[in-house]
Formats: sequence, structure tokens, C-alpha cells
Amino acid sequence: MASLRILCQVELPSGTLRFWDGSGGPFIDVDGEIYRACVLTEDALAQIEAAINAEAFTLTLVLSGVDAATSDKVWADYQAGTIVGSTFRILLQKCDEYEQPVGSPIIKFTGTVSNLNFVDQASDNGIKSTIQVDVANRFTLRNVTNGAVLSDVDQRARAMVLNPSAPDDRFCERIPGLKDRTIRWPNW
Repeated sequence: MASLRILCQVELPSGTLRFWDGSGGPFIDVDGEIYRACVLTEDALAQIEAAINAEAFTLTLVLSGVDAATSDKVWADYQAGTIVGSTFRILLQKCDEYEQPVGSPIIKFTGTVSNLNFVDQASDNGIKSTIQVDVANRFTLRNVTNGAVLSDVDQRARAMVLNPSAPDDRFCERIPGLKDRTIRWPNW
């Protein structure tokens, strides 16, 4: 029976980090890339599904069980202030009945890291690191850091940078004209 693996890939300045949702040893895809095991929270699948379907504009994932070397690498980038803006991808990998990868993974979501939080818990068994990653996708274009909405001029400038081949973005100037319109549905 075939199965799917959820893979996460983060392009940090210090290198690419790869995780797969599950427990056990590393997962090696058909290209030879090694994905380390991590555990996503229970509601992560629903959030991933919403992000893939373009229903969510910010995806918050909590990665637990991250090994010390990976955590140290992420911490160094965090201290250097280079984490925000890093590319984050979620991929789906088909596996055969022996849990071996079939074909290349399919990219289902691409965003940029907008925030990162560390939570370390010490116990008799050692230190357990948990990393909370907030990932923003293209649907955050209308918001700025302080939560305000972009002005018409800001929106046009940002649209030109993000999609230079598209026509001029006139969204902001058209919205005020819609306030006096009445939507009639259904129209029998």
C-alpha cells in the first residue's frame, strides 16, 4: 500500500535544513537528500492543507525533537538576524509499499519565514528543543509588519517587485468604488 510523506525544506544562509514528519531515522529521497525526523503538532496538517489551498496567509508550524546540531545551526542564523525571509517549502513524497520514495517530491507550498521562536526544555534525558516557525506566503502581500493595510502606492510598488510582468495593480483604487454597490444573489 502506497503512502505519503510530508517533507519540510528551509533554505537558511548557513545551508538547507530538511525535515520529514515522523519518528525514526533519517529519510533519504530519490535524489539522495537526507531529511531528519521531526514531529509536527496535531493541528499542523490542517494548517498545511489550508496553506496549500490558499486559505491561510500565515502557516505556523512547531517542530519538536530537533537534533542538537540542527538546533545550533538555526540558532546561529537566528542570532545573526538572517532567518527572516528564508525560503520555506512543504513537499509531498509518494512512497511504495516498502516506504521507499517513488519519484521526486512535489512542492505543494512555498513561503518565507516571517518569525521564529525557540523553546528549550531541560530534563533528566537532556535538552529537548522545540522550534516554532511562522511562514508567510503570497497572500500576506496586503499586510505590513505592524498589521496595517498597504496604501495604493505601496501596493503598486510591491506588486511591481513581486510580479514585474503583470499589469499595473489597481486593486486599491477600485475597492472604494464597490462600497455603493449592492450584491444580489441569487438572481432568480
